[in-house]
Amino acid sequence: MSKRKVVLTGMGIISPVGNTLESAWDAISNSRSGIAALTAYDATEFKTRFAGEIKDFDISQWLSVKEARKMDPFIHYGMAAALEAIKDSGFEDFSGLDLERVGVNIGSGVGGLAGIEATTLKIDKMGPRRISPFYIPSTIINMVSGNLSIMKGYKGPNISLVTACSTATHSIGMAARMIAYGDADVMICGGAEYGTTKSAMGGFSAARALSTRNDDPQAASRPWDKDRDGFVLSNGAGIVVLESEEHARKRGGRIYSEVAGFGMSGDAFHITSPPADGEGAARCMQIALADAGVNLEEVNYINAHGTSTPAGDTAESDAVKSVFGKHAYNLIMSSTKSMTGHLLGAAGGVELIFTALALRDNLAPPTINLDETNPEDDLNYAAHTAVEMPIDVAISNSFGFGGTNGSVLLKRYAG
Repeated sequence: MSKRKVVLTGMGIISPVGNTLESAWDAISNSRSGIAALTAYDATEFKTRFAGEIKDFDISQWLSVKEARKMDPFIHYGMAAALEAIKDSGFEDFSGLDLERVGVNIGSGVGGLAGIEATTLKIDKMGPRRISPFYIPSTIINMVSGNLSIMKGYKGPNISLVTACSTATHSIGMAARMIAYGDADVMICGGAEYGTTKSAMGGFSAARALSTRNDDPQAASRPWDKDRDGFVLSNGAGIVVLESEEHARKRGGRIYSEVAGFGMSGDAFHITSPPADGEGAARCMQIALADAGVNLEEVNYINAHGTSTPAGDTAESDAVKSVFGKHAYNLIMSSTKSMTGHLLGAAGGVELIFTALALRDNLAPPTINLDETNPEDDLNYAAHTAVEMPIDVAISNSFGFGGTNGSVLLKRYAG
C-alpha cells in the first residue's frame, strides 16, 4: 500500500514562554527563559522550588466555566492549544469536512495528577462520599482527545498514547501514519501536561532528576553545559493539525511543512537512563530518515530532547555522531528546553512546533545557559543565540522513561 503525503497545517501552544505561536516563538528566538520560582503552592520544603509554570492563562477564553470545572488543568491546556491549532489551520467553520475522517490523538505523560492529589487529600479528610462524580473523567489521560472529539464532532480515530516524555512525539508520528495509510484525512495531535504538582516535584526530586539551582532559576536548564545538574519541570501543551496533502490542497489550506518521517525504538536498557552511547536514540533517528527517504547530509537542524541531565545530553550527542558521522559537525542541534524547561508528555508537541517555525524562518533556536561544555559534547548547539541558516530538513527528538524513543522528521514543503 502506497503512503499518502502528510502535511502540517495548524499549530497551537500553551507554554512557559508564551500562550500564542507569536509570543512563544519570539521568546525562543530571542533567548528568553520562562522558568521562575513556583507560585502554585509554598515550595519551601522542596529541594527544587522553581518550574516552568503557565502565566496569564484564563481557560474561560476557550471553555465555559461549567465545562472547565469538570477538567483537570492538563485538559485545560490541551483543549486551549488544540482549539488554537484548529483556528490556525482555518478549520473553525468545518465547511466541507467529513467529520468521520477527522480524528484526535492527544496524550499526556502523567495526566491528572493535580486532581488525583486533591481527591486523595479530600478522601483522607472528609471520606469517600465527598468525591466528585467528575473525578475520574477529569483526570484520565484520554480526556483531552475525548473532550475535543465531543466538542467538535470529530468521529474519526479518538485515541491517546502514553509513553512518558516521548508521548507527544509518538502521538504526532502515529497520527501521521494514520493519515498516510488512509485511516483519517485530518488528525489533531500532540500532548498536554500539568506536571508541577507536589507529588511530581517531590517524586522527580527523590529520583535526583531535577536541578536544584534555586538561586537562579532561569539558568537552571542548561543542556550540554558542564555544570548542568538536572532538568526543570514545566507545564503546557503543544498541539498540531495534520492533513493528507490532497485534503489540504483541495481546501486551499496553508502548509507549514511536510511530516515526512517517523521513527520509534526501545533502549531495552534501564527504566530511567539511556545507554551511554545513545544506541536506541540513534536507531530511532535512522528509522525516521529511512521512513522519509532522506539522506543524512540533507538534515540541517535537530531539536534535541536535551533535558539538561548529565547522562542524557551526552548520550544524545553521541547518538547524533553515530548516525550522521562527519555531517554531525555541519548541522546544528539545540535544546529549546533550556528556555521552556521539560514539559514531560507535552514536550515533543511544543518542540515540533518550534522545529516547524525554524523551517519557516530559517532560524535555528538557541540553547541558552551553555557556557562551557565537556570535551565529549563537541557539536554546534547554537549556544546563547539563535542562528540564521537555511533549514530544509529538521528532526525533533523525544526520549522517555522506560527506554522509549521517538523522532519526527519535517521537510520544507515543495508543493
